[in-house]
Amino acid sequence: METFAFIDSQNLNLGTSKDIFHERNLIYKGWKLDFKKFRRYLTDKFRTKKAFLFIGYVKQNERMYRRLKSYGYELIFKPTIKDNRGDQKGNVDAELVLYSAAIEYPNYEKAIIVSGDGDFYCLYDFLEKNKKLFHLIIPNKLSESSLLKKFQKYKIFLYREKQKLEFKP
Repeated sequence: METFAFIDSQNLNLGTSKDIFHERNLIYKGWKLDFKKFRRYLTDKFRTKKAFLFIGYVKQNERMYRRLKSYGYELIFKPTIKDNRGDQKGNVDAELVLYSAAIEYPNYEKAIIVSGDGDFYCLYDFLEKNKKLFHLIIPNKLSESSLLKKFQKYKIFLYREKQKLEFKP
């Protein structure tokens, strides 16, 4: 069975690393994901043949991109722009949908989508109807979209794997 992973890098990175507060109380302590361990996890646990990492392109990050490729990710870049605060923005949602539902669709039997974003609801629904949805890997239960309730049986929460996947310098 050919299994491909389609990874929303921004959702994965922020979903694991960002602290979450409720009424000024810390309810989730962010942690740094080790992308090398995560690629190995996808291969070992799910026999993932290819892992597409959708990421905004920033020229200064070339070294990081080379490292990610060396871990076995296939990088799909989106041009970035600066928002009104000067932060780089590169929304990869359209690229992830295009690759998983069209470009790579004939090449895999099962898909793993790494994102807790409800914007992908139509993709999850499409893949489920076509019996190609294997898992949704959601970085953090607290930042998961409520639209994903329908896909309960596919969900895996990454924070439960923190001990295995946390970056330790």
